[in-house]
Amino acid sequence: MGIQPFFSSNIRQSSPRGRARGFTLLELTITISLMLILAAIAVPVYQSLILRAKETVLHDTLFILRDSIDKYTNHKEAAPSTLQDLVTAKYIREVPIDPITGRNDTWTVKLEEEASSRDGKIGIRDVFSGAEGTSTEGTPYTEW
Repeated sequence: MGIQPFFSSNIRQSSPRGRARGFTLLELTITISLMLILAAIAVPVYQSLILRAKETVLHDTLFILRDSIDKYTNHKEAAPSTLQDLVTAKYIREVPIDPITGRNDTWTVKLEEEASSRDGKIGIRDVFSGAEGTSTEGTPYTEW
């Protein structure tokens, strides 16, 4: 009765026919094919989820910007002339990044038709995304 080494159970055993056990080329091909099919299904779903998340962030950002414009206009009795005025007056910390374009300088603003201030300056009335294209809702981002 001999003592077996500690690592002897880790040695690859041969099958009765003398071949090492393992996967055949056919088994590996089928497994890889199934993984590729699953990946082909998962990637578009993942990309659409990312786009919907960006659109949700855009909705929230537009709400915050419009609320800040309204508060600025009510408190100062004049609409801001630029989005940077909201930052300067500390209504927002910084001009937010448009999640669709990835930049903070693509916002488009709609100016007032008539001056709301005593000094006759026309300011921002509304803000929209400057992103091109159509949303998953079917409307252009520039109309949100």
